[in-house]
This record gives sequence, structure tokens and C-alpha cells, in this order.
Amino acid sequence: METQQDTAIVNGRNLPISTKKSVEICNMIRSMTTKKAKAALSRVTKMEQAVPYRRYNRDTPHRPGIGSGRYPVKTSQEILKLVENAEANAQNKGLSSNLIIEHVSAHKAPLQWHYGRKRRRRQKNTHIKLIVKEFKIKKDDRKTNTKKES
Repeated sequence: METQQDTAIVNGRNLPISTKKSVEICNMIRSMTTKKAKAALSRVTKMEQAVPYRRYNRDTPHRPGIGSGRYPVKTSQEILKLVENAEANAQNKGLSSNLIIEHVSAHKAPLQWHYGRKRRRRQKNTHIKLIVKEFKIKKDDRKTNTKKES
């Protein structure tokens, strides 16, 4: 797959985090700038801001201002690393620092098991793909004075 010249891609493979929590965080940071996403994820790791749970919210308590939500610290730390890595990839590609998260998705990784036990336990693994795009500010070409003359 070829990338466009104004985008940078990061793939996180077999990350040891929950897929359901990853989906909720991805929905939260999608279409944010990377600066806002990093600030929001760092607030989640400090447990100052809750992640709104929209899809996987059964028996989830309400938080002030957002409805049901939680503080997935480990997942937000891993996704924060991916956002920083995407910024580094964009800088290496020669893009500006005005980046917006165009696409982010979380998918289940293959099953792995903790061995050496009487009954095995499944490990949580997730694939995350993150695409950032250079955000260009468009200027208005319209005239500022649109009064009718009579």
C-alpha cells in the first residue's frame, strides 16, 4: 500500500491491551489534532479525564459531563506512544507539525495463551492502525464587503 505524500502511517501490532477499550479511545481521538489527542490521552493516564464509552458501556458508571465512561490507563499509554510515533514519522517525511488524525482503528489480534497452567488463559492483544494527515488552513477568497449599493 502506497501512502500519500501528506500522510504518515503507524501500525501497532500485537499490543497487550484490550480491544474494547481501544475501540472507545479510538472513537474519542478520531479527527482530533495530534496535540489535542496527546493532551487528552495524558489526562486520561492521570485519571483527570474519562473516556466516553459509547459502544461497550454495559454496567459502566456515569462520569461528570460525558455519561458512561472509564479511565483506561494502560490502553491510553500505548495509544499515546503510537500518536507520538506518528508525529515522528510525519516529521521524518518532511510534513509540518499541523497534523490531524484522519484514521484510527482497533482490531483483534490472534489469540495467544498463557502456558504453564492447568487451564490456559487468553492474553489480550490488539492491532491498531493510525493515519495522520497534514492539516492545511484554507483561506477565504470571498470579499469582506458584501453590502448592496442602492
